[in-house]
Amino acid sequence: MVSLSEPSSTNFRRDKPKKHRKINEINYRSNSESDYTERIQELEQHFNYDDNKDYYWTHPEQSLLYGTPLYEQASTTQKKALNHLYWAIQNNNTAASEVNTIIYNQVTSGVFENVGGYDTLCQELQLETSQEYHHIHAFQRIGHKTRTALLGKKGFGSVTKLRPQELKTERSPTATLQDKTLDFLSKNILKKQKYVSSNKFLQELLQKGELFPTPTQGSGGRFASPSLLKFFTINWGSSPFLACHYYALRYISNALLKSQEHPRSLYFKSLERQGEFIPAPTAVSHYHFLDESFHTTTSQIISQNMYQDFSKPTAYEKFIANWTVYLAQRNVINYHGGISCGLPARCFRDDEYFMSVIYRILQSHIFGMSSQDALHWMEKCFCQEHEGFHIAKKYHKGFVKDFRSFFGRLEYLWPINREMRLIEASGSMSQGLATSTQAFRQFAQSIA
Repeated sequence: MVSLSEPSSTNFRRDKPKKHRKINEINYRSNSESDYTERIQELEQHFNYDDNKDYYWTHPEQSLLYGTPLYEQASTTQKKALNHLYWAIQNNNTAASEVNTIIYNQVTSGVFENVGGYDTLCQELQLETSQEYHHIHAFQRIGHKTRTALLGKKGFGSVTKLRPQELKTERSPTATLQDKTLDFLSKNILKKQKYVSSNKFLQELLQKGELFPTPTQGSGGRFASPSLLKFFTINWGSSPFLACHYYALRYISNALLKSQEHPRSLYFKSLERQGEFIPAPTAVSHYHFLDESFHTTTSQIISQNMYQDFSKPTAYEKFIANWTVYLAQRNVINYHGGISCGLPARCFRDDEYFMSVIYRILQSHIFGMSSQDALHWMEKCFCQEHEGFHIAKKYHKGFVKDFRSFFGRLEYLWPINREMRLIEASGSMSQGLATSTQAFRQFAQSIA
């Protein structure tokens, strides 16, 4: 039986009810007893692209360039290829973001272990970390086989393969000094509030002279510069309140992933009910969605309930919390340029990011276009209003509603963050079209 004794930390609020602990126990038990990760492993091991190439892996709406003039003219075989490549691109990004989860589960768990009384939660975070390794491996392996089959060995270019030892960057005396400086700054500010600043995970890295882990890809890579991200890492790894607040940021990734995988899960169930063939990638997405539902519950428990176990945040902690949510709005779920059409069902990415990918696909054996024809069709897709922009608008509205509901419950946030004002303002179709047009013209000039 896991001990639920209250921690002896001086900043623990003993007057608060701990109903969330029971929810966490149920969440951990359900997650540990499920076999979804094992099913994902089995599907990955037996995946063969030729066995799955003749089927859509999800709804056609989740396809590269869906709704564009090019998509309307494409053959069924080409549309399926665009559907498969969309799956590969999205899940490569998901794998990169799950590296962030592996890192920050350990950072924040170090805080909760030091506070005491959160054994079950720490076990859940450890279980999530183990699951993420398997998820990443499956996404990368299936994605690599798909890209190779459709685009050749080069695919979209090199894809980073994650191994446990690669979570730590190379040693650098200058960078290590910077880490220690940020560590000193954070500790001395937080120490005045009598908060726990000892984190076994981070302290072991410092003692070994190793750098604090800093994500460079996925949502973490877009969130902030490496130096600034290290500063936030120290804060998330020092203050119980800020460790809890990190999971409000993690919820953003949970929600973005849900927007992709819930439709795929429904597609899986539809095929299952009708007794039709279920492509392996469709099944992987379905079981991953079920696995990640436990992770989403963890984010909600910690960020919306557990933070109230501790003393009310100081002015400094409120500032850090609001600063990070503001950056997340600006850099993770709002790309400055309005609605995008490159991946219609994933509107929070700049079309500039996809130009070279689309150009390569159009020149591959899938479409077999010349450079001139490829640019002609890209101009139609990126410089004219079409259905793809309207689909992106639909997803954008859903995100705004979801995030407002979630962050509106966090009373310590500024109105600009509680109301998600930045992402609401980014939902302009005209601005998105202007940004995409400019990105295309710059790309066309770069290859002229």
